[in-house]
Amino acid sequence: MMQTWSGWKRFSDGDVDTVEAPVGPGVYEVRHTLTGRVMAFGHSADVAKSLAELRSNGEASPWARLLGREPLAARVSDLEYRTCAAESRADAKTAAQRLLGLRQSAWRRRRDIGWAGRHA
Repeated sequence: MMQTWSGWKRFSDGDVDTVEAPVGPGVYEVRHTLTGRVMAFGHSADVAKSLAELRSNGEASPWARLLGREPLAARVSDLEYRTCAAESRADAKTAAQRLLGLRQSAWRRRRDIGWAGRHA
């Protein structure tokens, strides 16, 4: 069973790799503070560790490099994150897939509404 999203928290710009996140399974989302652009989204068996790696490496994983993802941002302090704890890694994966599907549906609706408005 998924919990609710935490509030948005900013990454610190200092040398300390501390993040307030579950030490366990869950879902995370990282966005640019000013633009709101989603920079990273995923599920993990250890959300705190994944966010700490994102913060220090600026990338999600070796898979992100293979898929051509760009680095997160020039300044980590320009990013903020939120997390959602899950009971198991499987629950986190299922929740991430569901949330991604909801996000894609919302974008399709926005696109379709915009398309219909231009051709009316």
